[in-house]
Amino acid sequence: MVHRFLLFLAALSLGAAELRVMTFNVRYPNPKDGEDAWEKRRDLLVETIKKAKPDLMGTQELFHEQGEFIVGQLPEYAWFGVSRRGNKEDEHMGVFYLVSRLKPVDTGTFWLSETPDRPGSMSWGVTLPRIVTWAIFEDLQTKRRFSYYNTHFAHRKEDDEARRKSAELIASRMPKDGSFIITGDFNSPYNSDAYKKLVPPMIDVMSVAKEKDGPQGTFHGFTGTPGKDRIDWVLFRAPWRVKKVDVLTRNRNGRYPSDHFPVLAIFTL
Repeated sequence: MVHRFLLFLAALSLGAAELRVMTFNVRYPNPKDGEDAWEKRRDLLVETIKKAKPDLMGTQELFHEQGEFIVGQLPEYAWFGVSRRGNKEDEHMGVFYLVSRLKPVDTGTFWLSETPDRPGSMSWGVTLPRIVTWAIFEDLQTKRRFSYYNTHFAHRKEDDEARRKSAELIASRMPKDGSFIITGDFNSPYNSDAYKKLVPPMIDVMSVAKEKDGPQGTFHGFTGTPGKDRIDWVLFRAPWRVKKVDVLTRNRNGRYPSDHFPVLAIFTL
């Protein structure tokens, strides 16, 4: 009888597990950023991550030196990813994970182009290569696996077709079965053609969250004043509930860790 009761308590504990997932455009180390240069905001960025406590974080605009700094300050995390050139130069879709919680079973990168397996490839008139860094994770707490994509879509106003084509490519390559999460800076509002290619079959955490905190817009250009559009998304396909979504506006005396607000989604598994 006692054994059955312990099994029941274990099942309740397993069912109540949470997964904290964050998307964060960290802004590349641009020497022209002046008072918002990487060296002047990196400690605040690390503090922001530490306070948010994500189990999984997808970054955009990350350079290798930034990734190494973050895990150097937060050794409880590891990260992986290659740059959009296929090496360590330029922007990475760096994926960070809490090593005590998640284990990557497989990882990789593909390019948002007509030749997605060719490093550095571009299509649809874009000016920079765009990528998806992906993983299959094992959750060490629940012993279950899920798939994950992290991306950054083309940024110019005239790149609408490229963003739509990128979303179509992701939709064609996403896993057919199992739990799945996408994070990224999509440079598109929630009602765009790119969004409609992914939602459905994916679910936007903002549309189902029990609780939401923070502004609607996620880009603020280091001003703290959000734009009108939510361009940083967390999407999922899983039998999970979204407990809360936070658009994090943490700052220090009006200085911000990045020109985007990070978005944190807390799932109940």
